[in-house]
Amino acid sequence: MPLLVKICGLSTSGTLEAALDAGADMVGFVFFEASPRHVGLGAARELGRIAKGRAVKVALTVDADDATFENIIETLQPAILQLHGHESVARVRDIKQKFGLPVMKAIPVATAGDLASLPGYAAAADRILFDARAPKDATRPGGLGVPFDWHLLDGIKLEIPFLVSGGLTIGNVAEAIRVTRAGGVDVSSGVESAPGVKDADMIRAFIRTAREAGEISANTKVASRV
Repeated sequence: MPLLVKICGLSTSGTLEAALDAGADMVGFVFFEASPRHVGLGAARELGRIAKGRAVKVALTVDADDATFENIIETLQPAILQLHGHESVARVRDIKQKFGLPVMKAIPVATAGDLASLPGYAAAADRILFDARAPKDATRPGGLGVPFDWHLLDGIKLEIPFLVSGGLTIGNVAEAIRVTRAGGVDVSSGVESAPGVKDADMIRAFIRTAREAGEISANTKVASRV
């Protein structure tokens, strides 16, 4: 399957249009007030209208309650809910059942031990997002611009798709794809000129670079089976 490219933390119509025109498969909107990428419901409604039918809309939340989900879903009409907090496996299942939408669960990674929870989440979610674990003093779980050791995913076998995030940039995304063999990549701070400020040229360059690396990875997989 072709590589999925997700641009996350979009908050303006101009940068959203840049991502859509460049061919982003998924566009992510952050609903978490501690993040510089947070969008209010009013802005989300307009951004969702622009993205409708052009890319998969992803709503990113952090330990959100049901009322918050209801407001987000009514406003944005997302195709996927991205859970980026400390949601338990049971909570993931509960969210899927209550709201009837696919769920992508973020797994923070710093050491091999962080993957111990993976089987439970993989059984409950529809997609997994491997992200770099935030430092203990961080005020938010993602968008910090720090990669993790991708080799920790060596030999990972999942029955559901997974994406890789955390410190991805134009300069390292090809290596991340080569090492992890991920089905998708997710970038936020790596296409910003300042925290929360997306750069249209960087978005276009990232998508182009990721696509090229994805094609190389796909051809390598085919060649290895011949």
